[in-house]
Amino acid sequence: MPKCDTCGNDYDKAFTVTMPHGSGTFDSFECAIHKLAPTCEHCGCRIIGHGVEHDGKFWCCASCAKHSGITGIDDRI
Repeated sequence: MPKCDTCGNDYDKAFTVTMPHGSGTFDSFECAIHKLAPTCEHCGCRIIGHGVEHDGKFWCCASCAKHSGITGIDDRI
């Protein structure tokens, strides 16, 4: 059986996610998110939505980006 790259669980319904910078095998979306999702530069949470990006850095929301000194980013206009 395939083994999850995050938790090591052997699971017959494991799946593979392929990304431009690599791939992984996971037993759940939770494990895939933990391993692959970017981390917010301000609060450290995993970004599972769109988030915001500036100069190659990622934030979960405009508020966190603003706390980091980024201007001109809004969640809503």
